[in-house]
Amino acid sequence: MTIRIFRGKDCLKHDVGHDHPECPDRLYAIDDQLLASGLEMTVEHQDAQHCKREYLALAHDPYYVDSIFQRAPESGLIWVDDDTGMTPVTLSAALYSAGAGTDAVDWVMAGKDRQAFCAVRPPGHHAEYASAMGFCYFNNVAVAARYALTYHELARVAIVDFDVHHGNGTENIIGGDQQIMMCSSFQHPFYPHSGAPVSASNILGVPLDAGTTGEVFRERVSYWFDALRNYKPELILVSAGFDAHAEDHMAHVRLREDDYKWISSEIRKVADACCHGRVVSTLEGGYNHSALGRSVVAHLKGLQGDTQETGGA
Repeated sequence: MTIRIFRGKDCLKHDVGHDHPECPDRLYAIDDQLLASGLEMTVEHQDAQHCKREYLALAHDPYYVDSIFQRAPESGLIWVDDDTGMTPVTLSAALYSAGAGTDAVDWVMAGKDRQAFCAVRPPGHHAEYASAMGFCYFNNVAVAARYALTYHELARVAIVDFDVHHGNGTENIIGGDQQIMMCSSFQHPFYPHSGAPVSASNILGVPLDAGTTGEVFRERVSYWFDALRNYKPELILVSAGFDAHAEDHMAHVRLREDDYKWISSEIRKVADACCHGRVVSTLEGGYNHSALGRSVVAHLKGLQGDTQETGGA
């Protein structure tokens, strides 16, 4: 068993303002907790490469991809929607974020019992086929899924998205694609006010009420794992958002670290049963920095198969 963390060298430089929740300190908080937990010394590390345009076009309208390249400013800050801004380094950071996913797929598929975590930003799961939104420019997990199907000639890929916000972009891109099963949990009604009802038969959606506890969350999503085993994915991708944590001010779900460890362990069990343990996880949300760092550690321990208790917040 080997976990490798993929990073992009400009992901820390993308910064649209000190008051914006999607900020570089998110990655610093993860690194702090990796060090404190001792995981920093036990996992492998790799720098990602920029994602190629032809890979982005597997999940996005090529004209949209061109428009993001064209809109990238040479100086200053522009806004592509109300909360999604671009600075001169944003395009590079977004290309590293998507490239981490495709690089991680290559590495995971080159062996057995491999799990990868892409500690990158900006996130991706709100980016639709032809539009940016919700801090996202390219849909990192959708690009990785289509890349795996195309370049590794897989027949079935699964995506598990447990961010507190609905992965509308991912559902927009892969809805109806029977080569991809998506399991998605999210607070509802809540931004981006989508996801219920689901748009296609390959989507297993679990809308959660504000105030949902970990016990209820586990009960609501538990049917996913038999469905995934029946689907028999050859690779599992994770949109790992940690903003459903009880300490996160961006939403109102009450998960704790042990809940993230639990779902990660269940994902690992499915991967062991179906696809030689192959999992690629990529960072989405998580805006309370301490909770984010602790939750990522719990997530990685769950993917490792660590059965010891994780300290709750």
